Amino acid sequence: MGPVARRSDSPVVILSILLVLSLAGWFGFDYLHERLSSSSCDTVATLSVVAAPSIASAVARVSEQDGAACYRVEVIARDSAEAVESLAQAKPDVWIPESSQWLLRAQRRGAWDIPVTGPSIASSPIVLGLTETAARQFGWPERTPTWAQVFSGETAIGLVDPAVDPAGLSALIATGELSGSAPDPAGSYALTLRKLTKHAVQKPAELFDPARPLDGVVTPESDLGKHGLVGVYADPAVPSLDYPYVVLPGPDQGKRDVAQQFLSRLLDQTSAGQFAEAGLRGPDGRALGDSSAAVVRPVAPPADPDQLLNQWAAVNRSARMQVLLDVSGSMAQVVPETATDRMTLTIKAAELGIRLFKPTTKIGLWRFSTNLDGDKDYKELLPVRPVGELLADGSLDELRKVKAIRNGATGLYDSVLAAYTSARQNWEPGRINLVVVLTDGKNEDPQGITQEQLLAQLAELQDPKRPLQIIGIGIGPDIDPVELRAISRATGGDAYTTEDPTKIVDVFYAAMGRLLEK
Repeated sequence: MGPVARRSDSPVVILSILLVLSLAGWFGFDYLHERLSSSSCDTVATLSVVAAPSIASAVARVSEQDGAACYRVEVIARDSAEAVESLAQAKPDVWIPESSQWLLRAQRRGAWDIPVTGPSIASSPIVLGLTETAARQFGWPERTPTWAQVFSGETAIGLVDPAVDPAGLSALIATGELSGSAPDPAGSYALTLRKLTKHAVQKPAELFDPARPLDGVVTPESDLGKHGLVGVYADPAVPSLDYPYVVLPGPDQGKRDVAQQFLSRLLDQTSAGQFAEAGLRGPDGRALGDSSAAVVRPVAPPADPDQLLNQWAAVNRSARMQVLLDVSGSMAQVVPETATDRMTLTIKAAELGIRLFKPTTKIGLWRFSTNLDGDKDYKELLPVRPVGELLADGSLDELRKVKAIRNGATGLYDSVLAAYTSARQNWEPGRINLVVVLTDGKNEDPQGITQEQLLAQLAELQDPKRPLQIIGIGIGPDIDPVELRAISRATGGDAYTTEDPTKIVDVFYAAMGRLLEK
């Protein structure tokens, strides 16, 4: 007889089966209850969130982690400048721009009901990101360069137009801080801005275009790792990106409650990893996931940046300049400290100044002394042309060849009136129209008009709707500051003088700086 099979209805087997079924039922019910609870919302609300591209992916990943929520989040990455344009027509439920500055701009563009503040969900300091090659020129990695060192040289630094990007606005604030200790803060500030305008772009992506390599860029810290840049932090700190979370007017109370729930989720410590992955810091400036990194406390943007932006707009305007260059005999006097003459120093200053202007600025040059062209005290050297053309075709070589006229006197009044009359006749809209006078003396032409006649005729030529200023630049002990100032101020301009000819470059820079600041 073969083996006897065990009966399936054995009490032990039956009890074991019942125990397994009971446990399975218990855990199955608990799992099912959890799943039912997570999906037992009466309704699932959809929260629409427009976020700056630099934080949008992190916000989207946080929303995907919260599977038990009775809402879903639709995250749309949109450039903040574009968002400002569209908010007046179609508002999302929540907006997260890079900076609170965008909230003020949106309100000023007609979205009057948009709050101008909101809780920050992340931050990113604005830094100077240098290439390794550029950083090593300043002693890196043995020592870290400063913004002042970088801006004082000819390093090619790119930034996004401050009118369309908060990082660019931070650069303006930084240059203002750096210029505060200069002998002429306003002039120094304007000249630094002029350097920055050479490499200003309209979109952040353009900063990293291989076709236009730069030594560094003003950018959020979160971009450093993406592009292998060495970070240089501002001291004092400049406004950071603060990523405000703003619930926009319109949603009903239920939707607003959902928005607050999602804000709590974003601020929860479990979401920190998503922001760290995007290269962002916490709202308090602490590095996420890297305890060794120094805290960079966020700095709020200015409440009213209009003055800064107006200054930026001014240095980006093109000018039309008629320059009068004194070539009288006294300009041949040697300046002992330099072993060169006044003429050479003045031409050097003029050439450096010309290079400060935008390529589209137009500049013409007249020489003046006495009887240079028959009875005329003045004669054209370079016709009015764009700076870009003057630099490209070697026209500045003609400027470098200019010499003082032996025994020539200073025919100041007649020359100023002729240059001003010509500039008035050729006045161009949309430009800063100027007559710039470079001289080392006072009027010495008894055959010409008097100072009273000059001032009277300048007064007749004034047109408030078409401003045309005279900027006087005088060097040497023979100048008459009162005379030069009277001529300049008759047109709304001013005079800048020094008895020390070696200071001509400083004086010229101060004058051009004030000019570019207007």
